[in-house]
Amino acid sequence: MSQIKCIGILTSGGDAPGMNAAIRAVTRAAIYNGFEVKGIYRGYKGLITGEIAPFKTQNVSNIIQQGGTILKTARCQEFKTAEGRKIAYDTLVKENIDALVVIGGDGTLTGARIFATEYNYPIVGLPGTIDNDLYGTDTTIGYDTALNTIMEAVDKIRDTATSHERLFFIEVMGRDAGFLALNGAIATGAEAAIIPEISTEVDQLEELIKNGFRKSKNSSIVLVAESPITGGAMHLAERVQKEYPQYDVRVTILGHIQRGGSPTAHDRILASRMGAAAIDALLEDQRNVMIGIRNNEIEYVPFNKAIKNDKPIDRELLNTLRKLSI
Repeated sequence: MSQIKCIGILTSGGDAPGMNAAIRAVTRAAIYNGFEVKGIYRGYKGLITGEIAPFKTQNVSNIIQQGGTILKTARCQEFKTAEGRKIAYDTLVKENIDALVVIGGDGTLTGARIFATEYNYPIVGLPGTIDNDLYGTDTTIGYDTALNTIMEAVDKIRDTATSHERLFFIEVMGRDAGFLALNGAIATGAEAAIIPEISTEVDQLEELIKNGFRKSKNSSIVLVAESPITGGAMHLAERVQKEYPQYDVRVTILGHIQRGGSPTAHDRILASRMGAAAIDALLEDQRNVMIGIRNNEIEYVPFNKAIKNDKPIDRELLNTLRKLSI
């Protein structure tokens, strides 16, 4: 620990509301504890191109309320190669950066784990992804804001769905995880959520129609997780038009609006706690861990666990949605 004098921060992968709050917390907690701080722009790409600048307290003033990330983010194929990671390591040595805090999702932490192992380098990760799919934390930075964005959008779509007596499939993000679709469906009073976690068990569309989901309603809203497993909203709408032509179907793909916007109070507090905890972890000589929060308590989750373990969906939430959609 005595060797760490300067800490680098980067954000990588898809942006998530609350990333700026996390950057602010890491920077200020590090300075409070006597460390130098350097911001690395454009994720792992910035380590290869050398886009690095000293960060002081004023660099992170007035950003807690901003969406996106002031450090920018980029995909970096070069970092996936041993040669690219060697350039990144040489950059860290040249810049006198002794430890890294990385903020991002599954891909970001996978890159961190490989790099940390190769170079015996101290890295702490923060779970920044709207998908909420990282194991070892009850919630990820950005998830709550995305959920609220979905809720506001679906509330507006319901107005037109009701007026026209239509069936709406609304596609939400989440890649291979159904947390946004399932909790979004409960929050908006939707009739169903089609999620990848149970798509391999049952034909969710057939089950939906068979259960007579419109027997007491003129309009219906179904949230669909974007995933090759579910096929997405367009695929389901095509199936309905073919197999159940009596339904007037419409599709809305919410897309990148889910990633934007000012973070909610929940995400600002979560990011602030996690950012400060990342510096505590380095002070405690922790390395190659992700900061998680479980039952409102900070936990250090080894990268291997956070990445390799699938985060299970709460089946009780599915039952709740079924009961309330009659």
